[in-house]
Amino acid sequence: MPMKRKVAGILGGMGPEATIDLMKRVLRATPAQDDRDHVHLLVDNNPQVPSRIQALLEKTGESPGPCLCDMARKLESWGADFLAMPCNTAHYYHKEIQEAVSIPVLNIISLSIEECLRRKPHLRHVGLLASTAVLNLNLYNEAFALHGVEVVVPAPPMQERVMAAIRQIKTGRYGGEIFAVLREATDSLLNAGAEIILVACTELSIVSEQLEASVPIMDAAQILAERIVREAKPVS
Repeated sequence: MPMKRKVAGILGGMGPEATIDLMKRVLRATPAQDDRDHVHLLVDNNPQVPSRIQALLEKTGESPGPCLCDMARKLESWGADFLAMPCNTAHYYHKEIQEAVSIPVLNIISLSIEECLRRKPHLRHVGLLASTAVLNLNLYNEAFALHGVEVVVPAPPMQERVMAAIRQIKTGRYGGEIFAVLREATDSLLNAGAEIILVACTELSIVSEQLEASVPIMDAAQILAERIVREAKPVS
């Protein structure tokens, strides 16, 4: 009897290109000889999810939580065996989403921390390239602190430029100026003592392959993609 593969459900649209980027990463991370060797993905690429920035930073918008929970329930009803969400900021609602379904919801934050510590077991300082919402909500800071790791972030003026880059990437129209900003931000993290650079924004993941540093550069989207591939392996 053939082994049954698990089906991955993707809560996408935050933003749409970041969701497509994750799908490409899953494709590339899969050791496939034929179509049927690839991961079965159910993707809700929903750009109408309420703004995480407006809800969490500006306090002017509705919570994305109910929409994300509804998407999760639909994906489960469509046959997903587990869920993944290519948006670091939206993981503020991870617990709420997990409670809405009976299948596992992969956590990009815990997976990224686990992989950083696997890569460098005695890690003490990690540099974070992320949205201002992720930084202000301490989504990574508190979790890394449990392992004795301090999170290093860009200074406020530099972080404003990183956020401008994130917004520009969302438009789909960007070029060399984006890479220059991110290289400068990366250099600032290295100067602050970062031993690993973690790209923790799926918009930045779209261009992360352009980054260079004297320390390892880890990408949360790539870490999530590789876990999706492992999670979807055939089961008897």
